[in-house]
Amino acid sequence: MALAVAAATANPKKLREIEEIFASAVGDGVELLPRPAELPDVVEDGDTLAANAELKARAVADHVDGAAIADDTGLEVDALDGAPGVRSARFAGEDAVDADNVKLLLERLEGVDSTHRTARFRTVICLARPGREPLFAEGVCEGRIARSPSGDGGFGYDPVFVPDDGDGRTFAQMDASEKHAISHRGRAMVAAAALLREFLTDER
Repeated sequence: MALAVAAATANPKKLREIEEIFASAVGDGVELLPRPAELPDVVEDGDTLAANAELKARAVADHVDGAAIADDTGLEVDALDGAPGVRSARFAGEDAVDADNVKLLLERLEGVDSTHRTARFRTVICLARPGREPLFAEGVCEGRIARSPSGDGGFGYDPVFVPDDGDGRTFAQMDASEKHAISHRGRAMVAAAALLREFLTDER
């Protein structure tokens, strides 16, 4: 029987991306289960990405009485002193959608020249099980913020983030495999995969 870990995200676009990365990074023998539909939203009031990832992972792990995996991701813009950071998903307000956040980001960077539009995506993944200390993995992707959105793929700030390890396109202009190979979430999942099997089978 395959080992199983429940995903904590309720965002369908993020879940699809995690499923794609998970299949490649973890391989056969570990099944990624969807977040239980009946589980209420988790209040993400931590002051770090790791704290929010742990809140979500522990809530799902306790609910399913098993293993859970959660991530929290932030965009850190140097010209904004690291903002939006832990508030990336709520940058333009609690009910903000992706377009609202991107619009506000570009407004805040209006007049900032290209050499000072450096930024990075940071993902922290938490693995949780009842009665166990959680484990964490991190992935970072350096890049810069474009002056206007480009591309229809991805989600969040992808249309304005140009990764340093790419070819000048935004994440939203790349196909999924191109993005996953260099993205913050892809790198974090590879790091988490190295911990996952032992975490699921260790009885300590």
